[in-house]
Amino acid sequence: MQRKKANSQSNEKIKTDVCGENSTAERDRCYTYMVRCSDGSLYTGWTVDLEMRVAAHNSGKGAKYTKSRRPVTLAYYEVFENRQDAMRREYAIKQLPKKEKERLAAYHHLSSMAT
Repeated sequence: MQRKKANSQSNEKIKTDVCGENSTAERDRCYTYMVRCSDGSLYTGWTVDLEMRVAAHNSGKGAKYTKSRRPVTLAYYEVFENRQDAMRREYAIKQLPKKEKERLAAYHHLSSMAT
């Protein structure tokens, strides 16, 4: 039985286009984010387009968790140059206790008010 080799060119294209590395400067980043749900809970994820992702959560086409907890509002985000770093940070935030997540969201809220 022979195994087919994956098309490395198409796989490489997918990898480089995920964070827009071959696109415009605005898309040359990935985001790790937290949204506050209508029940007060926090949901953490990562994306390449923050505004579109929050809109997807609010339209019910985001995560299953947020679908029944709409509307959501952006509570926190960080910017990364590649998806691996954004995904690592997402995992790290998800491992934090709720109190630490709340501190991140509160700090982000205070720092955004200062500008």
